[in-house]
Amino acid sequence: MDIVTFLPFIVLIGAMFLMTRSAKKKQQAAAQMRNEMQPGTGVRTIGGMYAVVKEVTEDTATLEVAPGVHAIYAKNAIGAVLDDEEYNRIVHGADHDLKSDTPVVPDDASSLTQDDEPAAADESPVDFGKKDADEDALKKDTDADDDLTKDADVDALKKDEDAPKKTDGEADAK
Repeated sequence: MDIVTFLPFIVLIGAMFLMTRSAKKKQQAAAQMRNEMQPGTGVRTIGGMYAVVKEVTEDTATLEVAPGVHAIYAKNAIGAVLDDEEYNRIVHGADHDLKSDTPVVPDDASSLTQDDEPAAADESPVDFGKKDADEDALKKDTDADDDLTKDADVDALKKDEDAPKKTDGEADAK
């Protein structure tokens, strides 16, 4: 047999070996992380719940999920062991990253628009006459609408007078 025939099988077996080796390393790292858990450290379960480790046994860990509320979890249910700073940042919202010299940006722009000097009390707002112009335009529109309605009413009455009277048997069908 030729080696070219076996080459795809060799590549496939090599790829499977590399994938299982990588997965095995991840499993060993996770097991080591779970075995090194200490009481008092913050953890995240595989379900996404954050808690503090109170007691560790061979297969289980007792977690405090709320003050005074303890629950027993299997060690395999611990997804990550968090350091104190990360746990406090996530659970309590405490930021200890304020050591840097970066400026703090406010959530709103009100602090950016405040003047150092108070506004003068005797200044009155400037009226540009828009209110008067709007009232005049509205009055003209209303007068024009009234004239149109009057003309339309007179036309309708004339049509009614000119139309022949209908009896009970007649209809408007054309």
